[in-house]
Formats: sequence, structure tokens, C-alpha cells
Amino acid sequence: MYIKFPDIPGHNDLFLDYLYNFENVRKFYKKDFRNTEYFKVIFEQLANTNRPHKNSLIEIIKKQYVPYEPSKQTEYNIELLKSEKTLAVVTGQQLGIFGGPLYTFYKIITAIKLCKHLKEQHDEYQFVPIFWMEGDDHDLDEIRSMKVIADNNEIITLTYDDGLPPEENRGSVGNLIFNDNLNHTLDELKNTLRDTEYKQELLELIGKYYKEGVTIKKAFRDLLFDVFDENGLIIFDPTDYEVKKLLSPIFKKEIEDFRDHTSSVVERSAELEESFHTQVKVKPINLFMLEETERLLIEPVEEEYRLKGKRKKITKEEMLNIVETEPERFSPNVLLRPVCQDYLLPTAMYVGGPGEISYFAQVSPLYEFFDIMQPIVYPRSSVTIVEKNIQDILKKYSLSYEDVFAEAGNLENKVITALSEINLESVFEKYLDAITPPIKDVKDNLTKIDKTLEDTVDKTMQRIEQAVNQLKGKAEGAEKRRFEAAIRQLQKTKSALFPEDNLQEREINFIHFANKYGLDILKWIFSELTINKFEHQILEL
Repeated sequence: MYIKFPDIPGHNDLFLDYLYNFENVRKFYKKDFRNTEYFKVIFEQLANTNRPHKNSLIEIIKKQYVPYEPSKQTEYNIELLKSEKTLAVVTGQQLGIFGGPLYTFYKIITAIKLCKHLKEQHDEYQFVPIFWMEGDDHDLDEIRSMKVIADNNEIITLTYDDGLPPEENRGSVGNLIFNDNLNHTLDELKNTLRDTEYKQELLELIGKYYKEGVTIKKAFRDLLFDVFDENGLIIFDPTDYEVKKLLSPIFKKEIEDFRDHTSSVVERSAELEESFHTQVKVKPINLFMLEETERLLIEPVEEEYRLKGKRKKITKEEMLNIVETEPERFSPNVLLRPVCQDYLLPTAMYVGGPGEISYFAQVSPLYEFFDIMQPIVYPRSSVTIVEKNIQDILKKYSLSYEDVFAEAGNLENKVITALSEINLESVFEKYLDAITPPIKDVKDNLTKIDKTLEDTVDKTMQRIEQAVNQLKGKAEGAEKRRFEAAIRQLQKTKSALFPEDNLQEREINFIHFANKYGLDILKWIFSELTINKFEHQILEL
């Protein structure tokens, strides 16, 4: 079953037009992901693009896999990168704790299945899935938490607290090492999850990778490797020193030509704002630099540079020399990251969610400056998993999935109104309608006697309305108590399908379902998830 995205709150017009009215956004994207007839032209252009660093990149990937024993499929995919006829389907994500929200996995599954689909349509090419681990971000708050649904239907947030002040700049979060506070988070997870036949196996899997003394990057990578290596997913770490050396030409050009780059992106952003919105706030320079333990934005100061929040100035010559000798200190922001990605990789398609699709509209001009071919941006699959008990509740109260998404805040009143023999809203509305004319008549007559009585009548009417509303509130409370069981079931439904007034995939971690149904739930999702409907998919368990 599928639901169109306009029927689900929270999706912006730019994303919706990208899906359903591409002509409205063509000037921002150029490549239409639905125009399959044009794919062959794009693939041929990409295959003929010279990549002098190709062999170096393959050696880097192989080195990154030295600590692992990759599957035959992954080894085969890495070897395939040597061929000009091999193209990449890339996706990426921040390093969310315990794998992050469900949509991280949906992105990966989309990329893997898309490779197979493209191979069937274009057998003269090979397609390999690559996951770009975004480990350079410095905002730990964005990735330190995960959510599951407790037995009482409450959304439980489990957070890793490293003990440092929230405002502390921690540098690249991928390199942060878990301290013993992680044990507290793991204990919370153990106590929160209901006891099932799969709980112990799941906790052992998580504890195997997420443990004190391990970096956030390694834990995240090891978990993804465990889950997806058999499918040939190449997990790529762009924070690697050797990778940064390959990226140094991009860093240098951004430093030298940032004025032209920024001007173009600002102009594009202004165009977007006329009809849509801008996803990313434009910065003067799209680069961060590590200074001791802090990751800081580079800012221009006249003909020099400085790091945000610091007084020390750096000349252009000094900055370019640092790029040459210490490239590992630099990292792109969200707008330059796609350019870095597609400079290194033969990216035919990038699998992204609504937010990424939106910021690709801003980043397009940068591809022209760097003379890099922009990939087709392919919408990731979007999914809500519905358990049998939730399906039963929906059927019992004659609710559709659209009802839950569109009327999440009004669901209880909708159902109670349908169940009740009395329509309280109608009863009290009729009462006020009936009492208003006599009061008006009294007011008209009294003001003939004394005009100062008009204010007294108005205040009397206000007190009557307040009393009626209080009575209505008590009646509604009594009715809710009467339908307490129904309300609990509706709250359970909202927590399961639209937690925190957001899609399940954005709030809930895979652990919630794996604990109930075992790790094989991921294989079931893999088999059931579709990649070419471009609507929100309902998967009924």
C-alpha cells in the first residue's frame, strides 16, 4: 500500500514538485530522475570522465577494509571500481548512535536494490552501492540519541552523554571515543526493551560494537558492515587522511575562489526563495578546519582568513600551505560535501531524502565551478511499518492511514465523536445560538433605559459563555473517561505510526522492531521495500 506525500504533513513544496511536477523545478536540478531514457546518455558521459585518482581511491578503500573480512560480493564490487564501465550509486548519513533512525537503513536498501535494477536496464554497465559515512560533523547533539516505543506506548529517548558541556566544540564526532557513560546508555536500553526471545541476541549485537574505548565512527561502521556486507555495500570513510589528500585540490579551489562560489550559491538561493525555500544557510566559505580539538568554520577577513570565534588571522599562502601539508584538518560543509563525493566517486545516482533533495537545488552551481558532473538525485524509499495489533485498531475504528498522518492531533476527538451518541460540539453550539438572541434583546431594551448598562450586559454574556465552555470541558472530560480504552488504543496507534508528530522512519530506531521480531526483520524489510513508486510505503507485518 502507498500514500502520496502531499497527504502526509511536513513535506515542503520543493520536494513535492521534484517528485510530481518536475517542470516546476527543472532549472534547479537539470537531471530528471524519472527520465529513464536519458540515463544512458548520463552514464556514457560519466564513464568517459577521466579520474586520475581512481586507482589511489581503490587502494584506500581496500586499506579501509583490512580489519574486516568482507563478503565475496563486497570484494567483487571493490574490484569492479577499476573499470570505466562501473558507476556508483551513493548514499550517506551522519553516524547516528545504534544506527540512527530507521531511514538510514532505508537509504542503504534503496541504493543496493537500485544497483540491481539499473544493471537489469543497462547491462553494459556495472553498478555498485557505496555508503559515505559522514563523520566530520561536529554536532554530537544531532546523533547522540535514539528512540524506541515502550510498553506503555511512551516514546523513550536514550541518550549518550559524554560528560562535556553541550556547547563544547568536540571536533569531528566520528573520532570521538565512547567513555564509560556509554554503559549507562546500554543499561537504559536493556531496561527499556521488553523481554522477548530476541532481546539477548540483539543486545549482544549492539554491545559487540558499541562499547567503551571505541570511536563513534568505528561502532557505526561495524554495525552497518554486520547488517549489509552480504549485499555488497561498500562503506567509505571520507575522514581518512589519504582521502583528504585526494581532496586537497577541491579544498584549495574553494579557498581561492570562494567569492565566486558564494556569489553563485547566494544567487541560486535567492531564486529558490522566490517560489520555495532554502534548505541551507549560505556561508562565505564552504570549509571547516580543525584547530586543536575544535572543528571551526573558515571565514574571510579582507584578504586573509580566520577561524570562526578566533582572533588569529591566516594569510592565503599560509592557508594553502596547510591544505598541502595537513589536508586532514579540512572538511567540507553540507554544500561542498556532494562536490567532494562526486569528485572522488563515479556517482551516477545519489540516494537522498527530502532534505537532501532540497539542498541539492542550492549546490548545483558549485558543480559547474569545479567542473564535476552532478549525479541524478534519486529519492530514497520511505516506509512505515505497521504491526498486526495496530492494523486491528485502525479497522476497529474505521480509520485510514491518511487519518492518522493528517489528523494525528485531532484523532481522539474524531473517534470519540463517532463513538458517542451525543455530539457535544453540536449540543453546546445550539445552546449558545439559542441564548444569544434573548441576551441581545435584553441589551437593546436596557440601553434604551440607560446606555451605561450595555457594558454590564456584555460582561454578563461573557460570564455565561465562560460557564458554558467550562461545562463543555467537563462533559468532554467525562466522555473521554467513558472512552478511556479507545483513547489508549489511539495513543498507541499514534506512537507507532506518527511518533512525535513525525514519520516513524525519522524517529524510531531499528532496535524497536528487531527486539520484537528478531534481526531477520531487516531481511523482510529488504525484500518488501520498493524503490520505484516514489510514494510513502506501508509495510504491514
